[in-house]
Amino acid sequence: RRVLTRRHLGFTLIEAIVIIVILGVLAAIIAPRFLGRIGQSKEAVAMTNMKSLAQAVNLFRADCGELKEGMSLDILLTCPADVAQDKWKGPYINNADQLRDPWGNPYVLVFPGDRNKADFDIVSYGSDGRPGGEGENKDLVAP
Repeated sequence: RRVLTRRHLGFTLIEAIVIIVILGVLAAIIAPRFLGRIGQSKEAVAMTNMKSLAQAVNLFRADCGELKEGMSLDILLTCPADVAQDKWKGPYINNADQLRDPWGNPYVLVFPGDRNKADFDIVSYGSDGRPGGEGENKDLVAP
């Protein structure tokens, strides 16, 4: 049998420092690329969700008639006071979480739309939740 000496049982301090430095360099190179992708994926999720909400709004309009100024996306969960109960076939979405964008801000129903003048817009104001902005703070509009 060979007797293992203490020297062969673990890493030296210098070897550990070299490994930590290499991992730090790799993290500094790779992390910014992944962080940019997270923002892009949130935008893609928001656009998909807004298109689904637009379909739900169109179902509401088919059942209850035209939208009125000042209506919010809450019409998809609860029957508005000015709509007859027998016309409203909702809820048109599964839960209230669907009314929030990936950043946790509420989607906004704009009627008449700014982008779709003859129709409506569904807007996400991005990560800051305020109109305007660039990058992750930019406004997203659908349909």
